Amino acid sequence: MEIIRSNFKSNLHKVYQAIEEADFFAIDGEFSGISDGPPVTALTNGFDTPEERYQKLKKHSMDFLLFQFGLCAFKYDYTDSKYITKSFNFYVFPKPFSRSSPDVKFVCQSSSIDFLASQGFDFNKVFRNGIPYLNQEEERQLREQYDEKRLQSNGAGALSYVSPNTSKCPVTIPEDQKKFIDHVIEKIEDLLQSEEDKNLDLEPCTGFQRKLIYQTLSWKYPKGIHVETLETEKKERYIVISKVDEEERKRREQQKHAKEQEELNDAVGFSRVIHAIANSDLNEFKEMTTCVFPRLLDTKLMASTQPFKDIINNTSLAELEKRLKETPFNPPKVESAEGFPSYDTASEQLHEAGYDAYITGLCFISMANYLGTFLSPPKTHVSARSKLVEPFFNKLFLMRVMDIPYLNLEGPDLQPKRDHVLHVTFPKEWKTSDLYQLFSAFGNIQISWIDDTSAFVSLSQPEQVQIAVNTSKYAESYRIQTYAEYVGKKHEKQIKRKWTEDGWKEVERKRLNTQCASYALQNHYHHANSLTATGTVGKRTLSPSRAEAGLEARVSEELSDAELEQTDSCAESLSEGRKKAKKLKRMKKDLSPAGSLSDSSAKLFEVPDTW
Repeated sequence: MEIIRSNFKSNLHKVYQAIEEADFFAIDGEFSGISDGPPVTALTNGFDTPEERYQKLKKHSMDFLLFQFGLCAFKYDYTDSKYITKSFNFYVFPKPFSRSSPDVKFVCQSSSIDFLASQGFDFNKVFRNGIPYLNQEEERQLREQYDEKRLQSNGAGALSYVSPNTSKCPVTIPEDQKKFIDHVIEKIEDLLQSEEDKNLDLEPCTGFQRKLIYQTLSWKYPKGIHVETLETEKKERYIVISKVDEEERKRREQQKHAKEQEELNDAVGFSRVIHAIANSDLNEFKEMTTCVFPRLLDTKLMASTQPFKDIINNTSLAELEKRLKETPFNPPKVESAEGFPSYDTASEQLHEAGYDAYITGLCFISMANYLGTFLSPPKTHVSARSKLVEPFFNKLFLMRVMDIPYLNLEGPDLQPKRDHVLHVTFPKEWKTSDLYQLFSAFGNIQISWIDDTSAFVSLSQPEQVQIAVNTSKYAESYRIQTYAEYVGKKHEKQIKRKWTEDGWKEVERKRLNTQCASYALQNHYHHANSLTATGTVGKRTLSPSRAEAGLEARVSEELSDAELEQTDSCAESLSEGRKKAKKLKRMKKDLSPAGSLSDSSAKLFEVPDTW
């Protein structure tokens, strides 16, 4: 279903209903760009920590716009053994609805715009009909501006927003404006004397002149008239003055206030579906993300992990969807709900956000059902609430990181030793071949460039690290240090800079002021997952603990009412969110798994150190 500004409010209840009923939903977005700095491949390297990767991507992506948001809700029909889908394609654009609303500046990346255009993306629909939105802070500021404006204007006959000095004394008129104000007063006097005329439209004028008119009329005519500012088709603002009695004046003021509130709600727009997440460090980003999406699953990570890794060669969305139609997978049976358009995967409407969200959901269903084949007896349908898929929740795939496969949204990230990694600095004229020549005596190496004068070099044997470091002690053109030394020095610099810039009070203020975004899209699955990320010799694993490996024997596992209850956690403070998460983790331990798993599943979900 296509959702634009003109039909957003009339269809909002359908969006809410689809989210409320869904077993799970998939999302996708189309943006105006990816990186406003170096290409992502040059910006990142294989030995980024999750914090470094997050900061790099955030720094070069915050000024891009979300043009299109796709949402596809999936609900399983047990009677017909099929999924019923409801897909929505939102066109969004932060159009300022008034002169006081935020006028957003944004960046476009030519390659991204060219790519979207080649896919038939309708930019006119975005800019002309996109749904507006405000983030939480913009909404708060705009409402405050409206209240302050009503207070300061001292508009004639203001119902509830009159400042203490209203009507007490005449306003001081600048000499160059006296003739203009006198002319306005003459027109108003003629209006009041006329038995036929009820309204007076003044000529368009400046904001300063309108303010003088409001202040003068508030003092000179405290009763009997109503003053309102309107706008012509050419965006010229003018004042309308009407003769009214006290009852009519109050009614009009109430209408005006109601209209302003409606305009504000329209400006909030798409934020009713989801608020933008911004201005946070990595830990705050994790907490806000899990606040809005308590159970988030990355299909790319799932497809890159055992038991899928060995049988799926390409995890790009289009190729993944094709592969999951083939053996040993079974494509799910799906049907669009009545009143919702259906998608045909044969036509490949790629990079339409609604379609991409739809096939993302199909991919999840196929992979989840495949996990059911490892049960004894096998299950043809695996619920989105099943313990089989829990190891994949709240972990985001990290592309091109050698030894950290995912960003853990629910806790500390994996900490690989990296005792075989060296940090090398050298002249900017050096090339990759120079580094290979420098380390030719150490066998196979991996190089990850940081910038023009530094890189990480990974040796095959940790015992060789100190030998390599010793070789640079007397070198003039390059320097080699261990990864641990590099991290330690970098951390010291960050601490010194942090206290210099902020100080204790500022750091604490920033931490306490961090707030969750409201209007959560998904409240069904409000519980914290107790996942393990333990290390084994040569491998890292996403596997559940042995206690959790006793998987469901029922077709659909039902969680406790306390875990599935709706939550307003995203409107709470982060500290309250942490308390709730801890409580739910304790509740999770009380859940006793049921069912049995065949011996072949003992190595499920293992993730190697190097991709």
